[in-house]
Amino acid sequence: MLSSTAAPTRGKLSVTVVEAKDLKKEDVVGHNDVYVEAWLNKNYKQKTGTHENTSSPIWNETLMFPVEKGDKDNKLYIRVLDKDMADSDKIGEGKLDISNLYKEGASPIDEWISLPTHFHLSDKGKVHLKVEFVPENESARATQHQ
Repeated sequence: MLSSTAAPTRGKLSVTVVEAKDLKKEDVVGHNDVYVEAWLNKNYKQKTGTHENTSSPIWNETLMFPVEKGDKDNKLYIRVLDKDMADSDKIGEGKLDISNLYKEGASPIDEWISLPTHFHLSDKGKVHLKVEFVPENESARATQHQ
């Protein structure tokens, strides 16, 4: 028998990275060139496009993650980075519990995720996410109607 937090069926996790605000400045000169990485497990990460010279980017980008029946990836992880010429600097990381999305009739999540400092005394900004689980049979129907 599957755990109540495991995915009951195959489908897709739709993650819309809407925007961020109050991101801490990582560059000494200028503003951050910001993008977001998201993942359920570290083997499959996706990222948004980069927005230059801002601490309040607006993406409205949707990332799709495949979900297999029985998957127990109940946390969505995000990392906000500042892209530089040589490498990227981490601005902050956050996570979102998505276990309730796998329940029948679950409502999508529409939430601001804090990017806490190392000791959780303050945060390095916030990211607005909209997350929804679409079971495979609904994914197929949506594709047929497009």
